[in-house]
Amino acid sequence: MILFITILYSLSLFYIFLFSLGQLHLTWVYVRNKKSKNVEPQKLRAYPMVTVQLPVFNEKYVIERLLSAVSRFDYPKDKLEIQVLDDSTDETIELIESKIKTLRTTGLDIGRIHRIDRKDFKAGALAAGLQKAKGEFIAIFDSDFIPEPEFLLKTLPHFSNDKVGVVQTRWGHINKNYSLLTQLQAFGLDAHFSIEQSARKASGSFINFNGTCGVWRKACIEDAGGWSADTLTEDLDLSYRAQLKGWEFKYLEDVATPGELPVIMSAIKSQQYRWNKGAAETARKNFGNVLMSNLPIKNKIHAFFHLFNSSVFVFLLIASVLSIPMLWIKSTHPEMGWLFRVGIIFLIGFFSITLFYWIATKQFYADSPAKTFWSLYPRFLIVSMGLSLHNGLAVFEGLVGRKTPFIRTPKFNVTNKHDSWLGNSYVKSRITFNVLLEALLCIYFIFGIVVGIWLNDAGLIFFHGMLALGFGSVFYYSLKASLHG
Repeated sequence: MILFITILYSLSLFYIFLFSLGQLHLTWVYVRNKKSKNVEPQKLRAYPMVTVQLPVFNEKYVIERLLSAVSRFDYPKDKLEIQVLDDSTDETIELIESKIKTLRTTGLDIGRIHRIDRKDFKAGALAAGLQKAKGEFIAIFDSDFIPEPEFLLKTLPHFSNDKVGVVQTRWGHINKNYSLLTQLQAFGLDAHFSIEQSARKASGSFINFNGTCGVWRKACIEDAGGWSADTLTEDLDLSYRAQLKGWEFKYLEDVATPGELPVIMSAIKSQQYRWNKGAAETARKNFGNVLMSNLPIKNKIHAFFHLFNSSVFVFLLIASVLSIPMLWIKSTHPEMGWLFRVGIIFLIGFFSITLFYWIATKQFYADSPAKTFWSLYPRFLIVSMGLSLHNGLAVFEGLVGRKTPFIRTPKFNVTNKHDSWLGNSYVKSRITFNVLLEALLCIYFIFGIVVGIWLNDAGLIFFHGMLALGFGSVFYYSLKASLHG
């Protein structure tokens, strides 16, 4: 048993170390590429037909805001079609029909496509709309985003290259300063949308359409086999299938599309569950095809860390839980001391991740990068650790093939500190068994601190302290949402 625990603990740390080196390489590519000059695309000389797809389901708090935003696109009305792909079952239906009636008086070609059975969820809605779409290009927006009027004028010029199948823009955040939870989400997403997306693109590796705020060439969707609902991340799945077909993706870091971040822990967990499980499902489905392709080995390695990115939560959870038994093993088997001394190399991994987020912080918080970084980064790490149980279980389900339905993230229309989410009819929070496990893990890692003191071994006290705070924080926010939901 001692050997098994030691090997599993070491392998988990080693995987986290490899993941951190992958992030370090992306950081290096990003910094290097930032020094090169970007060639601006030509102005849009012709106006191709564009279909804007808005997949929605019970979005009464934000649907009118979304429809108003897309109605303001700076684009010829005779070249623009708007499809509201509405699977709603509540008063959202009436709100959409009333808004469409008003917008049609302005000459806008806008219609509602309603499905009764919601087969295949978002992927099914997108596929149903695609069959009727008039456009050569398909712009997609989730209900919690507010695209700028110039969105199409900034993205469509990049399709002058016939090989380009997708143009993806960066997510902005309209409620970043609403609370600590929204600040931490923005902190993490900004790093993804700056360093990860930009560096993968600069290195010639696969990137992904992020489900919203992007434009597809209709021929690309069809050539790649169309939308599929066999993963929870239909966007990542189609992205890989399209790029394996030879289509190129463009990523525009300088074009931001504002969106609303979830404001309560239950909504964050719902979103994180779908992202992490879906990524694991997509990895299970597509990585074999990546390995068998003629891509350079560098791109295959990047694809591995991209597709299996979420699996770091599994190994973080394993290493965390086993770290307390490892304290006992270390104290009773001094001959294994060399293993713990070698573990110092994993500090390189920590510094790699720190550099990754530091560079992103300098990009988005130029006025006070150091203050912002040291205010948010430690708390971001702590909460991320606390989410390792929730996210790790989601990844495990995805890897073993356990199927669950698509669960939407509730939207709030909460944009400033004076807004409240209380009374939101879509919030159905409850205290689940996993929430109770998070509380138990908080207690477990407090016990780990006590064990470290008792054994006179302070090596992991800081680590266990962060874990206790992480699981305790996630439990607190989950309980708070449940009591008010």
